[in-house]
Amino acid sequence: MAAGLVLAQVRAQMALHDYAQQPTLAIVYITDHYADHAQDILDHLSAELPSVPDWTGTVGVGIASNNVEYFDEPALALMLCELPGNQYRVFSGVAPLGSQHGFFDAHTALVHADGNTPDLAELLHELAERTDAGYLFGGLAASRRTAVQFAVSGNGNVNGQGKASGVFQGGLSGVAFGEGVALLSRVTQGCEPLTTPTHSRSPVRTITACDGNVVLALDGEPALGLLLGDLGVSLEQPRAALDKLRSTLVGLTDAGASAVTPVGHFGADTRVRHIIGLDPARRGIAVADVVQQGASLVFCTRNVEAARRDLVRICAEIREELEPAELPIDVALDAMADSADAAPHPSRNIAGAVYISCAGRGGPHFGAPSAELQLIRHALGDVPLVGFFAGGEIAHQHVYGYTGVLTVFVCQ
Repeated sequence: MAAGLVLAQVRAQMALHDYAQQPTLAIVYITDHYADHAQDILDHLSAELPSVPDWTGTVGVGIASNNVEYFDEPALALMLCELPGNQYRVFSGVAPLGSQHGFFDAHTALVHADGNTPDLAELLHELAERTDAGYLFGGLAASRRTAVQFAVSGNGNVNGQGKASGVFQGGLSGVAFGEGVALLSRVTQGCEPLTTPTHSRSPVRTITACDGNVVLALDGEPALGLLLGDLGVSLEQPRAALDKLRSTLVGLTDAGASAVTPVGHFGADTRVRHIIGLDPARRGIAVADVVQQGASLVFCTRNVEAARRDLVRICAEIREELEPAELPIDVALDAMADSADAAPHPSRNIAGAVYISCAGRGGPHFGAPSAELQLIRHALGDVPLVGFFAGGEIAHQHVYGYTGVLTVFVCQ
């Protein structure tokens, strides 16, 4: 029934002016309620749309379709894209990027990945190096059942790999775009630096000593002491300390990149990670990532209002870039109060959008069902949009947490 409803809707849209008449690429996202039926879904959709040669997608605990989120319930979203065949390539484990027959220069890539894949960070870095822009966007499959990915390439599989089913587990898959596919992509953060007893916000510090994933010293001082000081707690009162430690995260930024903007929100290069342990003997803290000496670290916490403000900010930046002569950024911000039913401005030229958000941001986190997507709709208009709530968000060549990655495709 879900597939039938989706097909009826997209067929009706294909009959309208300015919609894809002869789509070539399908992006499909399912909630994990349908994960066990992924192959049946793909077989049915592709049989009903035989003229669409390429498919990509994955599973999430929630998915997004236009201005509505479907969280923790059976749901299916499908976007059809009409792209020139020489401007994109679907890739997977049996058809890696760069191995297909024919000449193709990848510029950017939409990536779906299994978070349990060994050496995932290295694989993403390698994939980014295969693109001209070095920019990836996407997310990690999120499922309480099977973490599946969809990948069907009209260019076929690698010789010797046989006939693939189109449904995969593990590794990476997605679609690479050529330079002729214009897009804009932004990362929105969901955390902000801690407010501390001695600072208006926790300062950005430099990691001066570390061991693997254990931060030993920040600005030459023991990391654990600075953490406890910023939280205003002591290990002599473990219950009070534990409550605050559980809600505290760290924002990591590579050396040379900007961690916090002048107005106090994280920049796009900051990756939020959990604190997973304390090392009292060495006065260190263990975090869920391998850290490097010289990188920046700031203690932070999730904040709904900061997440709302930052989402509005990136939407305004996208509007400003698409219509700079007509809509300055301050006017774009004021336009957020306009009717959500307003059609996209003609000069905006948005063909569609993909939004990958953290599973921890979905549901009631923004205060009401679909509130996160309503903010995007207010900003960009009622553009075609699909996405999913992920176990980690991919942007540039990194995996983020508690973020959203909004990518819009621009008409040429």
